[in-house]
Amino acid sequence: MPFDRMQSSARSLTEYRGDSVLKVKVLVANQPRLMRELVLDTIAGHEDIEVVGEVVDEKLIFEKVEEVRPDYLIMTLQRSEERPSLCDLLWERFPRLKVLALQAESNDSILYWVTFNLSANRIETSEKGILDALRSGTVSHQPQEPELSPKVN
Repeated sequence: MPFDRMQSSARSLTEYRGDSVLKVKVLVANQPRLMRELVLDTIAGHEDIEVVGEVVDEKLIFEKVEEVRPDYLIMTLQRSEERPSLCDLLWERFPRLKVLALQAESNDSILYWVTFNLSANRIETSEKGILDALRSGTVSHQPQEPELSPKVN
């Protein structure tokens, strides 16, 4: 994704309320230095994006993410075929973090994020239905229509 499109995408994710602007917090951890400086220049001067830190040593990314709690981490993409292994470690602790990985050599940009799927199944409202749900984890029982018993006077 070209950097000008990256800018507009980041801006569109920012929420506006009245006159105040909620800023997107970004941690920049790109290598090499020239790429990092290009990214910093690209996002500089946008009132809705705040650079909350810069990491030169990749080994310090986790520590810096914990310290500054960014919305986005911009980092180097080593191979476009696979997600950076650091993502999984980060998402265990920071599941809302979005990772924008950039690879200068191939002009590749990939945005990674975690989504949680919410699922629901109706279960039989009975002891058996409750126990089945607890034991199986995913039960697909549909509730049965209640049987009407004859009215006794």
